[in-house]
Amino acid sequence: MTEYPTSQEGPQPTVAPGGGTDELGHGKAPIAAAEAVRTHADFPRPRGTAGEGSSGHGPADADPEGARSRDGGAARNAGRPDEAAAAAAGTQTLPGPGAGGPGHGAAEAGTARREGDRLRFVGAATRRIARGIDLDEIVLGLCRATVPTFSDAILVYLRDPLPVGDERPVGPVVLRLRRTDRLRPIDDLGLADGGEAAGAAGGAGELDFSQLPLVGPQGDLPAAELCEIRPGGALAEVLRGVRPVFGSAPGARDALPELLGADHPVPSGQRAILAPLRGRRRVIGAAVFLRSPDRDAFEQNDLLVAAQLATHTALGIDKAVLYGREAYIADELQRTMLPDGLPQPTGVRLASRYLPAAETARVGGDWYDAIPLPGSRVALVVGDVMGHSMTSAAIMGQLRTTAQTLAQLDLPPAEVLHHLDEQAQRLGSDRMATCLYAVYDPVSHRITIANAGHPPPVLLHLGGRAEVLRVPPGAPIGVGGVDFEAVELDAPAGATLLLYTDGLVESRLRDVWTGIDQLRERLATTAQLTGLDHSPPLEALCDDVLDMLGPGDRDDDIALLAARFEGIAPSDVAYWFLDPEETAPGRARRFARRALARWGLEELSDSLELLVSEVVTNAVRYAERPVTLRLLRTDVLRCEVGDDSPQLPRQRRARETDEGGRGLFLVNRMARRWGATRLSSGKVVWFELSLPGAHDRR
Repeated sequence: MTEYPTSQEGPQPTVAPGGGTDELGHGKAPIAAAEAVRTHADFPRPRGTAGEGSSGHGPADADPEGARSRDGGAARNAGRPDEAAAAAAGTQTLPGPGAGGPGHGAAEAGTARREGDRLRFVGAATRRIARGIDLDEIVLGLCRATVPTFSDAILVYLRDPLPVGDERPVGPVVLRLRRTDRLRPIDDLGLADGGEAAGAAGGAGELDFSQLPLVGPQGDLPAAELCEIRPGGALAEVLRGVRPVFGSAPGARDALPELLGADHPVPSGQRAILAPLRGRRRVIGAAVFLRSPDRDAFEQNDLLVAAQLATHTALGIDKAVLYGREAYIADELQRTMLPDGLPQPTGVRLASRYLPAAETARVGGDWYDAIPLPGSRVALVVGDVMGHSMTSAAIMGQLRTTAQTLAQLDLPPAEVLHHLDEQAQRLGSDRMATCLYAVYDPVSHRITIANAGHPPPVLLHLGGRAEVLRVPPGAPIGVGGVDFEAVELDAPAGATLLLYTDGLVESRLRDVWTGIDQLRERLATTAQLTGLDHSPPLEALCDDVLDMLGPGDRDDDIALLAARFEGIAPSDVAYWFLDPEETAPGRARRFARRALARWGLEELSDSLELLVSEVVTNAVRYAERPVTLRLLRTDVLRCEVGDDSPQLPRQRRARETDEGGRGLFLVNRMARRWGATRLSSGKVVWFELSLPGAHDRR
């Protein structure tokens, strides 16, 4: 990376702290840093009279976009027609070498003042550029800091696409016009003359450039939008040299038309500067500064100014691109670790929402999950890893995977949290998270909940009453050495359970319990508006809950999981115990036939009897305790066969001479779906058959 000095080399003339003298030797107050970045009338014109009265300026905020007030401007311009005309014409320039005064000392003082103004402009402009966080803000900062103070127009080209880190271009290097800004001419304002322009803009007889519109982001300059850099061409050589050059320099004469296009007018002489934008590793673009013919040309020291502006802009763009890539990767990492969609378990309907935090802290560790379990049950999980970083997102993914694995083992909720706690400690001593794990059984209409430092769930009853469930809070995951307690509660049909992370109820403006009370009241109000005889739509309920967030409430990301309990009626369930003996398959067929007759599903009798016989036969072969058989009638007919053997069956292709091995092949061909799940006490093999006339949702 080429570094450029922030000031000119060599000894610089000094000005007395109390002030200096102008070209005519009159006393002059010291110029504040802010004056360097105001409109062009704040800088002396190199052409015209050298006389200038006392400025009388006071300190102001150093902002390139601002403009100081013009009180008494007409009096100051009296006797200086060139400056008044310049103000009305809308031009502006940095100080150049002025015409000599009556003495050599006055000339040196004027030069020192101009150089000081130039340095103060550089400092204020670089601060303006450094304020930007993203790419567009940084480029906008460069344009607004330089137009009209340093140039009349600017064009900023950046590589397309912008390289990130150590990426190497695989194709030709292409520059795309990112933004152009320029002052709109006085004629475009529809004003008769400069005096009317001054009155319209400043109202004090002097033109205020802060009120003049800028033409951007692309303006109406006929510049080429895309430019492919030819290897070995004039533009490639200028960019390789890194340092800014005048448009009249030998290499730049051909480089500017190549960059801007043949139709773009290029000012003659030293009225254009081509400044390469070099980041930490490579050139990422170029900036072109232009001055109109009625304005003083650039000076040699202006190349140093352009170098400073280009360097700060390029480094800022580099950081913005790296930050944007990191934020994108972290956000995608978290989103890919969240479920793409929710399952459709029997007896419960689910809806979810996820909102990232504000742009200042986008990535968090919130997650939710719904995991189907044997016996038509479903595990509902919501958690929050502490922190906002890619590490938090990665830890969240590991804990979510661990929770899914533990859920498939059909462990009790308290045991699941215990193992998650151990896993978090293995990941690191400072890996902490909160988690709430619940298991809903639609047959028994009960729900078992265990909590690890997470906000309690809210249950919305069918009649419109919302209550915060009393669940033991527990310690966060990762603390270690603590026990987790589970509670079993009623889950009536038609009720809605809401699981959420603390981002929904806690912010800088309210504590967590105040937010929970507001959430409970919001749910009750929504239920009353919908009607007390039926539950509000689940998706609309989630949206309405998120609408309670106000300004300043998005300090953290939010995960929301809503479950509407529908349950399974006892009349739709048939359950038997079968001793592990040879007569068990025959008894299972008779039980299944009777259940289908009671439900009016005789059409499925042949298929169900065949599949039940095959599955029960396999279970009896390995079981030592009674085998369970359960039939569930919902939108499908589900059969579950459980035994105490942990070995899962595997489908295989039987040979022609084999007497067995075809049972699971028949199940796979005839069933709508089937599967096997290992339990802590054995396993469950299940299959589903579509009801007559029902739509197959496979």
